[in-house]
Amino acid sequence: MSNVVASDAPTMRSFFANRFVQSIMLSGLLLQIGIWIRNFAILLYVTDMTNNDPYSVSLISVAEFAPIFIFSFIGGAFADRWRPKLTMVWCDILSAVSVFVIMITLYYGSWKAIFFATLVSSILSQFSQPSGMKLFKVHVHESQMQMGMSLFQSMMAIFMILGPIMGTFVYYHFGIEVAVAIMGVCFLLSALALTFLPADRKNEGEAEKPSTHIFAEMGQGFKYVLKNKMLVTLGGCFAVAGLAIGLISPLGIFLVTENLGLPKDHLQWFMAANGIAMILGGGVTMGFSKKVSPQALLIVGMSVSVVAFAVLGLTHLVWVALLMQFFSGFVMPAIQIGISTMILGNTEEEFVGRVNGILNPLFMGAMVLTMSLAGRIKASFSLESIYVTSAVLFLIGVFIMLPTLKYKASAAAQPKAEEANAG
Repeated sequence: MSNVVASDAPTMRSFFANRFVQSIMLSGLLLQIGIWIRNFAILLYVTDMTNNDPYSVSLISVAEFAPIFIFSFIGGAFADRWRPKLTMVWCDILSAVSVFVIMITLYYGSWKAIFFATLVSSILSQFSQPSGMKLFKVHVHESQMQMGMSLFQSMMAIFMILGPIMGTFVYYHFGIEVAVAIMGVCFLLSALALTFLPADRKNEGEAEKPSTHIFAEMGQGFKYVLKNKMLVTLGGCFAVAGLAIGLISPLGIFLVTENLGLPKDHLQWFMAANGIAMILGGGVTMGFSKKVSPQALLIVGMSVSVVAFAVLGLTHLVWVALLMQFFSGFVMPAIQIGISTMILGNTEEEFVGRVNGILNPLFMGAMVLTMSLAGRIKASFSLESIYVTSAVLFLIGVFIMLPTLKYKASAAAQPKAEEANAG
């Protein structure tokens, strides 16, 4: 249950006047700039250094997502123990320091050091992200959560358009060193923005609580999830969706160059089409979100993605591929808002970090598995068969989620913290 203290009904004005919302949005804006410039600059840099080697390209994604699988649960458990604001600030500071060290190494040493720029920031984000989710539940009124998620989705969608353009521009005009330096500066500025967050609260009776070992708290998190039918079902959906996304996410550049016969820098325009669609889809989803259950949003979004992924792999027509990219982006807010709402709506505040830490590895672990194999699979199978396989996996995810349609949000069994803590 949210700890937001509000005597009056929340309004749009009160939402944007919320100091937490202002600070977290500014931080998110700075991080999006740094991360998108980093991601596209590194992608183009590695393809240049390896002559478009698919194995090396897939390693970029592994460096970005493998730490999510390895450290997500650990980070989530510590997010439930540590002071969330302080955790987020220090994670951004340490990320910036690591980036500047890597930039020096890159300048004097091997170009392969570039992979560590992604690796280190990805590890630290596993401690920062669940802390942000925890603060979101504390400082944003329950009725405004979907508004907040939609706002974040809209910002991410804008950077789906601007990010690839910025990354391509910075890399081709200034080089990889400047791109990595910009990332480091953005992390520092994000840390500065986070210092304006409301001070961390101390739970009443915190001193009276017996201290428990971190492994005991991890075990409590697993018990909590296993007693919640909705979260268990969502975990199964996460796993197959991760397999599907990991299979195709490193191969977008080959879809552009091989299936469509375009130069590799045209990938930015496909990302832009996806981003425009996400902005429009975010607005539509926000309008329907109060009338449709989050599980219905998720199922509809995944069903459209099944068709989009299959057609993307089969078509050799640029306009058809762009149209499918648009549809894929249009339903992405429905998928992400549905997932976030289901997690927050079925999780008590003190377990938010651990629930995220359990569910995210199911998705990320499956994604990293197929992502790490994507280069080898690409060498043995056609892009068409790989994309169709991804669509089939998404279809399995739809079937897993269908039984949840009969559950109302209020009827979703939610275990009490005391039950999870017992034993």
